[in-house]
Amino acid sequence: MLSLPLSQTQRTENSNHSDAIAAIQERFGKQLSVNSTVREQHDHTMTWLTNQPPDAVLTVQDKQEVAAAVDICNQYEMPVNAFGIGSSLEGQLNAPHGGLCIDMHAMNAILQVHNEDLTVTVQPGVTREQLNHYLRDTGLFFPIDPGANASIGGMVATRASGTNAVRYGTMKDVVLALEVVTASGDFVRTGTRAKKSVAGYDLTRLMIGSEGTLGIVTEITLKLFGISECIGSGICHFSSIEDACQAVMLTIQMGLPIARIELLDAMQIKACNQYDNLSLTETPTLFVEFHGTEASVAEQAKLFTDIIEEFGGRDFAWDTNEAERKRLWQARHNAYHASSALRPEASALSTDACVPISRLAECVSETAKDIEASGMIGPIVGHVGDGNFHVLLLVDTKNLEEVTTAEAIIGRLATRAIEMDGTCTGEHGIGQGKQKYMQQEHGNALILMQAVKSALDPKNILNPGKIWPEALSIS
Repeated sequence: MLSLPLSQTQRTENSNHSDAIAAIQERFGKQLSVNSTVREQHDHTMTWLTNQPPDAVLTVQDKQEVAAAVDICNQYEMPVNAFGIGSSLEGQLNAPHGGLCIDMHAMNAILQVHNEDLTVTVQPGVTREQLNHYLRDTGLFFPIDPGANASIGGMVATRASGTNAVRYGTMKDVVLALEVVTASGDFVRTGTRAKKSVAGYDLTRLMIGSEGTLGIVTEITLKLFGISECIGSGICHFSSIEDACQAVMLTIQMGLPIARIELLDAMQIKACNQYDNLSLTETPTLFVEFHGTEASVAEQAKLFTDIIEEFGGRDFAWDTNEAERKRLWQARHNAYHASSALRPEASALSTDACVPISRLAECVSETAKDIEASGMIGPIVGHVGDGNFHVLLLVDTKNLEEVTTAEAIIGRLATRAIEMDGTCTGEHGIGQGKQKYMQQEHGNALILMQAVKSALDPKNILNPGKIWPEALSIS
């Protein structure tokens, strides 16, 4: 495995940790585990970064237990972080200084559904698939779909996005209120079920995307949406990535209310064909979905047909058949595993970037050329309707030359996106993996971020070692 910079591989030797764990053990008994296998299951998850397990894992049943555990960690100044499903990709769950991991998976109750207001309140361990299954008979659904069956708490922590973002937004757009346990073990509510408010600072959005560094979320109130009368899905092929991206840009600029528009490059289509036993043409391809009435879906499909023809789009076929739609999107959701299967002996280095829609074609095309010139395998897939795309580099992490090449590609992509007035990550978050780009992207704004961290977590116990290099951290 790869080695992290020294500041991330060093563990803080603190005698208080053993005293804190003893206190937690006395309070929670068998809910606490120090088993090495359990600890290792709660660190790096899906990232390629070096494993850094916590000293102990506590499985909690309710929010009072979360508060009690954080209170003990605060007393002994021991690090603490929260764990949902474990689908993060940038080392957010690693524990570079040891400490306590709070496993939230058992906090998976759906607390309240207000059909008339289109809102729901859930515990953080609820997964997006569980929530939509629960809502299936209400005519409502939760639209944020990052691909993985992530927990809602984890989606809040990383400000998750996904395939529906072009129409329904991201987590920052659908979270109305949070209940959060602060670093001192106290409860704070950040909002109400009202659709809008100008009463004070927007603490809800401060917490969303903070990756567990400002508080641990124990309840989430979400917006829901009505399930459309008609849903149509389809695919179309292009001769080049640039043509496909130009079609996306015009689709968005014309205000077509498309629900999903996903780009898969030729290599990704090849991977999906092999993994899901499909026979799609192995060229850059757009997967699209339209929501509305039967008439409006047909109209959207007709307008989209006119747009793609301008850029050489061909073989556009769409259908409202539910089984076919699920098969199509299952292949898209399997993209990570399908790509990994192209080179099973390699590790998957997943990265993402996001740029203004006007720079999308340029950024994706330059990235594709960079990967091709390097001789590496790196399928591209993206939620291109909002300018976000992903690269999955398949790397032999025991081969230093391959590792160096891959890291250089990731670095150039991050810099390219930032220079295009975009961001080094539109979806995966910073964690440990993208700390090196924070200064370039945010400049002096980092001072404000770190001041907020220092004010809300003065002992730096909440998921330390994340978001910015520790050399910049304010203690």
